[in-house]
Amino acid sequence: DSPLPLRPSTLLPNCPPVRGVALDLNQARLAIRQLPDRPGMAAKLFGLLAQHNISVDMIIQSQRCRVIDGVPRRDIAFTVSRIDGENAKKMLTQVAAELGWGEVVLDSAIAKVSIVGAGMVGQPGIAAKMFEALAQHQINIQMIATSEIKISCVVAQEQGVKALQAIHAAFGLAGSEKVVVPV
Repeated sequence: DSPLPLRPSTLLPNCPPVRGVALDLNQARLAIRQLPDRPGMAAKLFGLLAQHNISVDMIIQSQRCRVIDGVPRRDIAFTVSRIDGENAKKMLTQVAAELGWGEVVLDSAIAKVSIVGAGMVGQPGIAAKMFEALAQHQINIQMIATSEIKISCVVAQEQGVKALQAIHAAFGLAGSEKVVVPV
């Protein structure tokens, strides 16, 4: 007989699931429409960015696949530092046609709000609680990325501070100190 596996939340009983909330107003989102859905496309895209010394944060590839002119295609979106946004768009637009990509779209009016905490592992409902806090304040989520200890959402830039405050309150992290957010 093997012992029953312990849920990670039982390993850290006094560890609150969410330890902090972060807001990043210095990001931009790039989206490439209709990337051919074949091996090597993501490697080519992110390899080009790396060659130009552009770091990528969140990456989302659409699940939906569309066949256009007999070629299966997907959209991919990712975030970069705002100061790299224009250069990345220009560079990717220059190679898009030869690589069979569609339009390259840049949105610099975004904010990334994240929750972090080692206690989130194995704790059901943490993401739902975060998303509900945003929904209650009419804040639309544009992108979501997760790991075992972090959940990040991209929202409209003008709603970033409101999103931070809503999530702080939802997880009981709100205090009396002022939050200084870089612009």
